[in-house]
Amino acid sequence: MSTVLTFEQTIQAPIEQVYRAFTNATALREWLCDTATVDARSGGRVYLAWISNYFAAGVYTQLEPNGLVAFTWNGRDDPAPTHVEVRMTATGVSTTLLTLYHSGLGDDPAWLPTRKQITQGWTKGLKNLVSVVEEGPDLRITMRPMLGFILGEINPKIADELNLPVCEGMRLDSLVAGMGADRAGLQKDDLIVSLDGKPIAQFADLPGILAARQGGDWIEVEFYRGPRKHQISLELSRRPLPNIPATPQEMSETLKKVYAELDRTMGETLKGITPAQEEFRPEPGEWNIKEILAHLIHNEREAQSWVNDFVYSQERLADGYADNLPARLLATVKAYPSTDELFAEFKRTESETIQLIAGLPANFVARKSSYWKLGFSFLQPPFHVLGHIDQIRANIQMFKPA
Repeated sequence: MSTVLTFEQTIQAPIEQVYRAFTNATALREWLCDTATVDARSGGRVYLAWISNYFAAGVYTQLEPNGLVAFTWNGRDDPAPTHVEVRMTATGVSTTLLTLYHSGLGDDPAWLPTRKQITQGWTKGLKNLVSVVEEGPDLRITMRPMLGFILGEINPKIADELNLPVCEGMRLDSLVAGMGADRAGLQKDDLIVSLDGKPIAQFADLPGILAARQGGDWIEVEFYRGPRKHQISLELSRRPLPNIPATPQEMSETLKKVYAELDRTMGETLKGITPAQEEFRPEPGEWNIKEILAHLIHNEREAQSWVNDFVYSQERLADGYADNLPARLLATVKAYPSTDELFAEFKRTESETIQLIAGLPANFVARKSSYWKLGFSFLQPPFHVLGHIDQIRANIQMFKPA
């Protein structure tokens, strides 16, 4: 005997958008999973993965544009392959009735965890699909809590310099004032090795732990401060949500104001800096001020590349976050060999981003989920840049004239 799980959902959106939600990798990542790659044709691949380390792979078995999507489902640790069938019917100009059947699940006890996981997954996923298609917000993001810190690199050399007994975990590079980590008393260079009773070897371990939590929850944190291990309780902060302007032009103007304030703060920080200060390294291998600015330039350029890929649903996938190639930093510093030139180039890249956002095409803006995600990404509080401004201030303060 086998079980067929059935889910029905009315969605206030054109049927074309609902069909795309099951046949486009970018769209799938916006409501269902964290990683997706698909080839939307009969016999084409379907691969979906979650930060929980669960994944499912299969092939499309039937595709009827704006009517039917069917694919096999081979889930990690599932007792056997199953099958998903999604039927869509337009019940109005902008209303779609979706019925999803997940079949082939066994009735015996070995299937209990799988049936429970799949039931919860589709129930939460379809609720999120309604949100992203109808309004834009991804409920997985809006409900996700924050710890309130910026991470720094950790490797055996840095661990040795900080007198840490381990070199795996999350090293805190800076903290966001007033958020959970700051209130709990964590400090720069603390190395978090466990959260909520679960080991942390790298940043990639964090999202899966926080996925089951929300702002206001308390969790246990284990960390090293130098050679000593500590344990504290930390209250997770609620994620600040920006107001997403209705049009690209309004979003561009909002971003322009954010950048203007950052540039003002950066300009005041760099005022009067000497050639010796801009070359100073607090420790061997740490960035000097020119390299910090080069990194910020690269970050802005990468954001522009992501926008281009995102608009065309061609986002690049990776197994982690890009490291900062020293040769790339050096190349930018050589091209703009002074702090003034680097700061000017940084402001130019910001100006390009502002113009890029203003020119977003109408068909992209009509994808409410994508437009919301882009706005959310760009209009977050600029913790990253502010953290590096604090790093520049620290370099200036630590500099001792010869």
